[in-house]
Amino acid sequence: MRYTIKEQHRKVIVEGIIDFELSDTFECGQCFRWNREEDDSFTGVAKGKLINIQKKGKQIIFDNTTKEEFLNTWIDYFDLDRDYGRIKKNVAQNDAIMEKAILHGRGIRILNQDEWEILISFIISSNRAIKLIKKSIEALCSRYGKFIGTYNGKKYYDFPNPEELVGKSIEEIKASHTGYRAKYIVDTTKMIMEKQIEIYDLKNLSTTDARKELLRFSGVGPKVADCILLFSMNKYDAFPIDVWVKRVMEYFYLPDAATLKQVQVFAKKKFGDYAGFAQQYLFYYARELGIGK
Repeated sequence: MRYTIKEQHRKVIVEGIIDFELSDTFECGQCFRWNREEDDSFTGVAKGKLINIQKKGKQIIFDNTTKEEFLNTWIDYFDLDRDYGRIKKNVAQNDAIMEKAILHGRGIRILNQDEWEILISFIISSNRAIKLIKKSIEALCSRYGKFIGTYNGKKYYDFPNPEELVGKSIEEIKASHTGYRAKYIVDTTKMIMEKQIEIYDLKNLSTTDARKELLRFSGVGPKVADCILLFSMNKYDAFPIDVWVKRVMEYFYLPDAATLKQVQVFAKKKFGDYAGFAQQYLFYYARELGIGK
């Protein structure tokens, strides 16, 4: 542990964390339940808990938590014990493009999110802008999730578990602004409840085998499957590819009209076990600069 921790009135003040910028981490496309406040702090719900995070100089202040909770939950969730300096060095070696991408998104950390929540969240995310994705997820949570608490006058709810969604009709799920994805959510919930796939066991499989299982879910294609693998199952060799990422890869590395398979093969060969980190740096860099639109 390279940082110091101090607890103070339901706040945990941590000093010495490097390679962790809040906006880079929460606005790079990997999560949907963290929202920026007027003071540039972020409030969110994860692991059934409500927390606000603010960075002041070298300190990061975790509000509405305890030191014990920080040690048992948030270190793992924010991936704070991973050496991102070493990862950046491995990803960027002899690659001027990646060096620029890393410099732009230097504070990204890949969150260790809940598999079920990420499964449903990325089904909802299909072909949508982030603002609409977040709206749908919050509506689903407030409608079916457990009330967790209030922060700055706003009520927060946990992500509904499969037991809370099972038996809901397509029309009921559509009421949370999910559109045609409501059917996918209903079908996927049923598969989970019938134990056709044990979602929490998939991380124990190889990336290839876990991907095959995820593709069995209604509404899960290759890109969504790789997002689930990367953001909740510690499969850092996964490289999610959508139209945007494909264009970015063509812009930087590959000829126009490259197939998805060609992009996947190139990424695996070039970035190996660090492909997921590389994808996040490239995606964030390209999106912020409008590259590939």
